[in-house]
Amino acid sequence: MNTAHLPRSAAVAALALGLLVAGCSSLDRASNRVASIVTPYQVEVVQGNFVSQEQAAGLQPGMTREQVRMILGTPLVSSLFHADRWDYVFTIRRKGVAQEPKHLAVFFKDGVFVRSEGDSLPSEEEFVKNIDTQRKLGKIPQLEASPEQLAKAEKNIQNHALQSREEIAAPTRVYPPLERP
Repeated sequence: MNTAHLPRSAAVAALALGLLVAGCSSLDRASNRVASIVTPYQVEVVQGNFVSQEQAAGLQPGMTREQVRMILGTPLVSSLFHADRWDYVFTIRRKGVAQEPKHLAVFFKDGVFVRSEGDSLPSEEEFVKNIDTQRKLGKIPQLEASPEQLAKAEKNIQNHALQSREEIAAPTRVYPPLERP
């Protein structure tokens, strides 16, 4: 064994180790820069019952609980202690934007809608625009049907109802018993 090469190989090993450590630190800085640019996708979450200005404006004193439920949906909170009050609460969680919880309380007297109170609610258009700010949306189409389209839909509904009645009136089949007597 040649002992003259041992200090030289130790120096080479020390130099290689030094280069490796220096390379790791510069690689770490580069990876941190890339990570600060590239971030994972974070889902925008709407929690609770979204209620729009248009829905709240549709409430009229004298409506039944069922009519209010049809407009606003099932309440998030209905308490046994406050049977004449329904609470609708929702938040929108988005990356980089503070959460803004919204609240609407609906009050009843003898099962009939009396009044509502709560935060200022976003319109449906504002809500849709704020959901996904990364995508560029085109013009939002006007959701209206022409009289011809409505007549065609009504005719389809009547045909479907007639067909359902005919199926009900048709004689039912008699099947043999599954078990022997």
